[in-house]
Amino acid sequence: METLKIGMIGYKFMGKAHSHAYRDIPLFFPKTIRPEMKVICGRNASGVAEAAKQFGWEEYTTDWQSLLQRDDIDLIDINAPSNVHKEITIAAAQAGKHVFCEKPLALTLEDSREMLEVVEAAGVKHMVGFNYRFAPAVMLAKKLIDEGKLGDIYHFRAWFLQDWLVDPNFPLAWRLQKDIAGSGSHGDLGAHLIDMAHYLIGDMTEVIGMNDTFIKERPIPTNMTGLSATGSDNAEKGEVTVDDATLFMARFANGALGSFEATRFASGHRCTNSFEINGSKGSVIFDFERMNELQVYFTDDRDDVQGFRRVLATDPAHAFSENWWPPGHTIGYEHTFIHEIVELMEAFREDRQPVPNFKDGVKCQEVLEAVDQSIEKRQWIKISDV
Repeated sequence: METLKIGMIGYKFMGKAHSHAYRDIPLFFPKTIRPEMKVICGRNASGVAEAAKQFGWEEYTTDWQSLLQRDDIDLIDINAPSNVHKEITIAAAQAGKHVFCEKPLALTLEDSREMLEVVEAAGVKHMVGFNYRFAPAVMLAKKLIDEGKLGDIYHFRAWFLQDWLVDPNFPLAWRLQKDIAGSGSHGDLGAHLIDMAHYLIGDMTEVIGMNDTFIKERPIPTNMTGLSATGSDNAEKGEVTVDDATLFMARFANGALGSFEATRFASGHRCTNSFEINGSKGSVIFDFERMNELQVYFTDDRDDVQGFRRVLATDPAHAFSENWWPPGHTIGYEHTFIHEIVELMEAFREDRQPVPNFKDGVKCQEVLEAVDQSIEKRQWIKISDV
């Protein structure tokens, strides 16, 4: 296989990110399978037509069902809102198409498990979109842990802080509606933290959480794109049906303790996606707003030079970095999607399942749901019980 023919459903925020990745791979990763941008699909004919021209897709359509029946499509990329992930995924797998689906995998744990069962029964390849795993600095943290450089892991603390909802007059975008988004900061931001914890530390055994919705009603929007929305000052208001902020604690199977915070009400924080890991031999700190850097500390350094050091993860020794620029020439948010798609293409070349896949999506959904149950019951919940 030299090329993989892509049909993509969704054309806004994530659609642009995925399209950019497909276009750049042949330029920077010429030895991997080349994605062919065949068809882009969306509900609004004029909007998807404009996106097709801007992003570089060969064709566009508003009918996703017919897209799945085309013989010239190998993989379906789903980055439409969360409430359609299940329906499209199941139909795509049953049509024999491989599936790349954005997170969260589904609105509920039950739906995500059904999706996993269907793709496994169909024998297709499947991937879920946790792009933050693919920052070279994060992959360095993983390498240090796997090599035992941090020793026994005691703590994983993570926080994803944004502030785009602080204004109470920000419109009621789809991400604030449970029937479309599934959840608020918990499933949107917290899902990334949970997957990062699974990737770096391992499985969690039990959780306890709390949440709140600070602004109960917001103006009905007239237009929505990605994380932005517009509306009139005198617009009718609708109910916010998701959380604005969620915090939870966790125990890991390896004995580590975890804390997680996700909020859209942290004034001054645009995209503070961070974690700190403390072990018996050292610690690491990562902040996505400085995504090329990893703060590293080792306990066996001499006393007179101990302290956190800044490692710039741009040398050829770091994951993916030899395909980019000279050392010190940093990369950005969009490159995490390119690395993610490279992993997908390499999985086809090596005839294996890509990672993360739907199994990881289900594991994430299990924690999300366990936290929801904990909040409702006001008690610790075992992951094995959900």
